[in-house]
Amino acid sequence: MAEGDRNIRHVVTLKDVATASGVSISTVSRILDDRTPPSRSATAERVRAIAEELGYRRNVFASGLRRGATGTIGVLVPRLTDAVMALMFEAVERAARQRGYFAVVATCGDDGDEERRATETLLDRNVDGLVLATARIDDSLPASLRERGIPHVLALRTDGVSPASLGDDETGGYLAMRHLLDLGHRDIAVVTGPWFTSSGRDRRSGANRALAEAGVDLPEERVMAVGYGLDHGMEAAETLLGGTSRPTAIFAANDNLAIGVLSVARSLGLETGKDLSIVGYNDIPLVSRLPVPLTSVRTPFDQIASSALDILLATDPATPQIVRALPTLIPRASTAPRR
Repeated sequence: MAEGDRNIRHVVTLKDVATASGVSISTVSRILDDRTPPSRSATAERVRAIAEELGYRRNVFASGLRRGATGTIGVLVPRLTDAVMALMFEAVERAARQRGYFAVVATCGDDGDEERRATETLLDRNVDGLVLATARIDDSLPASLRERGIPHVLALRTDGVSPASLGDDETGGYLAMRHLLDLGHRDIAVVTGPWFTSSGRDRRSGANRALAEAGVDLPEERVMAVGYGLDHGMEAAETLLGGTSRPTAIFAANDNLAIGVLSVARSLGLETGKDLSIVGYNDIPLVSRLPVPLTSVRTPFDQIASSALDILLATDPATPQIVRALPTLIPRASTAPRR
């Protein structure tokens, strides 16, 4: 045997595993298919042990060709510098991996043309379906995907038509505002996200429901509809806190906004948790480690991602098409009873 031939590594096939196990190739294929729940029979355990001993690796690409699929899920987000989007993609990647799929991500910013370009790039790579975590209610992309029959699911938002998995933002907004009301606050401001997002509208709606139950008015000058960035929170806080009439509490409809409010409050000499109570939303990891840990509404990203994959990969027509996961309020030092 030539030296080069000795260096060629034998690729272990299903046939090799079947021969060593004494069962059919189809039985080995079924047992080693990690897209289905694993069998715990003695035969299955023996086949898996022999496959591992021989060094068998499933050829996902070839398997996908036989099934007309590639085992890949495309995920579209505006940007990964946003902690919420990064957390969402990581959760989708984990959920996909648990189901035997591989998740790939593309970013598109906030531009509709870039969103369509990124989507076509993912589709050109023959992904089996799309998870869209872009935010606009008036986005035309989901309608286009529906018309083309392309499997997709919206994550963290809904247009009311396409399949979607998201947090119950109306309930989350209610929990945030109810918390401030229960602490005795009545002069409360709301810094909400942009009106073109379902999350911004729903969180504002939930806050309004809590205020109505308590018989508390929310003057228009106490509502700031801005973007979801840190700078937006700072700009809103400068308006709300820069005058002589300040609210005693602020509900910021995401954690970036809340951190911006915290920064401005500190620059004005206000002590968060005493002079001003602040509630954020999403409970990204950073907020529990701030000098004044932030009260926030926790979004269950893993649950949302798991439901999104279940919807996307469902073969049962009775599978719910819009699923909302309940958020949880996490109280911390940034909120306290009104003094």
